Amino acid sequence: MPLHFHPRLPSPSASAPPLLRPTGVGFGGARVGVGVGVAARSSVRVTGGRRRRGRAAVVVPMASGDARVARIASSIRVIPDFPKPGIMFQDITTLLLDTKVFRDTIDLFVERYKDQGITVVAGVEARGFIFGPPIALAIGAKFVPLRKPKKLPGEVISEEYSLEYGTDKIEMHVGAVEANDRALVVDDLIATGGTLCAAVKLIERVGAKVVECACVIELPELKGRDKLGDRPVFVLVEADA
Repeated sequence: MPLHFHPRLPSPSASAPPLLRPTGVGFGGARVGVGVGVAARSSVRVTGGRRRRGRAAVVVPMASGDARVARIASSIRVIPDFPKPGIMFQDITTLLLDTKVFRDTIDLFVERYKDQGITVVAGVEARGFIFGPPIALAIGAKFVPLRKPKKLPGEVISEEYSLEYGTDKIEMHVGAVEANDRALVVDDLIATGGTLCAAVKLIERVGAKVVECACVIELPELKGRDKLGDRPVFVLVEADA
């Protein structure tokens, strides 16, 4: 039977993990291992339905009161001081161990996108490969992996993005996405927004329409959605400092 990880109330000890607390409902990357770290004392919560306008990306809220989102939020484990001191690591492996919560996560995305004419789901390496394929199968779209350099055989196109120190690239096969495609970009989390923004630009370069970016978690204090301009982002839960 699947393992279930339940949140604990934080103790006065500085080493205790923060409480995972769902608080309401709503809305999308630095990568470390399976999950993502943020250098802050964080908790995971379900976000309220808010809409930001102007230069910030559009916040696309869910219908409030969905109990599935609260279960998803409570299933995400936060590991303090991993992989180094000061990092609060958002670990999605506990979500994947609970088959009901994993299915709820996929179902929420499928319900949103099944009637939007999506023809391609583009998954960002690596955890976009976990959530992207089942969404693509359910809505009848093709799945395209967006990979780190030198991971794809054959001819590729690439998009460079900035890191804290230096740059990196994301690549996809030539011809995998076409000019008449309507694309959904999927990743597990939006943090600094560099990878997600590069993924969107890569798809737009071939003339396709990016309908939306979809992520399970957002770290809003890192302001990743600011890099996306007016492109819509849909996220289930956010981790707050």
